[in-house]
Amino acid sequence: MADDRLCNPISSAELERRWKAVRAAMADWKLDALIVQGANNIAGTGGYFRWFTGVSMGTSYPATVVFPKDGLMTLVSHGPIGGERNLGGKDPVWRGVGVALSTASFPAIDYCIPYDPELIAREIKKAGYRNVGIVAWNNMLFGFGDTLRKLLDGVTLTDATRLVDPLKADKSAEEIELIRLAADMQDEILARAQREIKAGKKDFELLGYGGYVGNMLGSETGYMLGSSAPPGQPTQIRGRREQGRAMKDGDVIYYQCENTGPGGMMTHVGRYYVLGKAPQELVDAFGIICEAQDHTIRMLQPGASCADIFAEHNAFMEKHGMHKEPRLHCHGQGYDVVERPLVRHDEDMPLGPSMNIGLHPTFGNARMFVTVCDNVLIGPDGKVERLHKTPRKIFEL
Repeated sequence: MADDRLCNPISSAELERRWKAVRAAMADWKLDALIVQGANNIAGTGGYFRWFTGVSMGTSYPATVVFPKDGLMTLVSHGPIGGERNLGGKDPVWRGVGVALSTASFPAIDYCIPYDPELIAREIKKAGYRNVGIVAWNNMLFGFGDTLRKLLDGVTLTDATRLVDPLKADKSAEEIELIRLAADMQDEILARAQREIKAGKKDFELLGYGGYVGNMLGSETGYMLGSSAPPGQPTQIRGRREQGRAMKDGDVIYYQCENTGPGGMMTHVGRYYVLGKAPQELVDAFGIICEAQDHTIRMLQPGASCADIFAEHNAFMEKHGMHKEPRLHCHGQGYDVVERPLVRHDEDMPLGPSMNIGLHPTFGNARMFVTVCDNVLIGPDGKVERLHKTPRKIFEL
């Protein structure tokens, strides 16, 4: 039965689709169960847990599920010490969960470290699982994982992240609809935020307004990035703690929405605004960066090698007098702000259909920082569609 308190829950049919795909892969890997932990989804991580459960763990309190090769999941989450509920797979929030266990552990308290892994290890041993996969070690608290290894001596633990990654990257029709909603929402945020840009306003006031607009339009997690700077100084992608500057006439402002839409899917978009006339060097560099984005988009085809695309992008940048990409200019997105595949030298997953791809080529020097950020969809038919509709231009106000 649906719960009207839930904001934009994923459908049960979609969860069942994911579970079926995972279990087919688990059989190939000869795994009895998977362990998945999530926390801090408000900041753009914890997406694996949400993909399995439909639940966003927004705070620092972790939740962990044991996902068996058949049957219902077991949940361990924050709550009363010794708590145990038999949900029978019928709970409207924790769909697919049989038993929900709880304990009152806190990440900042060192003596709480064993509490969660002890419960998980107990359930693994009770079920007699011998081969267990860990999904997304890097999303797991170190104390939890380290303790779990010791408690499960005799159980073979396998990193099963790569079992899930291709399934998570291949978006379903329902997920694609949520991705479109996220991009449309961000276009609206930029349109409304543009009207709020004025001298005297502080960067955090402008960017905080965008966060408010996003929340009112159904956004659940994420953040706004950007800053202002006078011509001749780089306008960096800055977080909240560096957004204290007051905007002045003539300033260049960069505004990037990096939040989820209704239902929790992530896209991102960034544009430049100038309180006056845009500096010509910014205009020229921005034009090349837009060409670089187009150049990458033309290569986003199913089956393409991410390493090859990255090499081609760097060659384009050098040809136009710009430095190579030092970090990451193109990547997958979904429940996580950055997920596979990465368009980079170290990625071995090829591109495929039904992928949500964000791209933001960059160039920086002592006088300016230039980028353009958008998302595209590699559709089920392999065609590439731009998701954001905000014009790629420098807005002079």
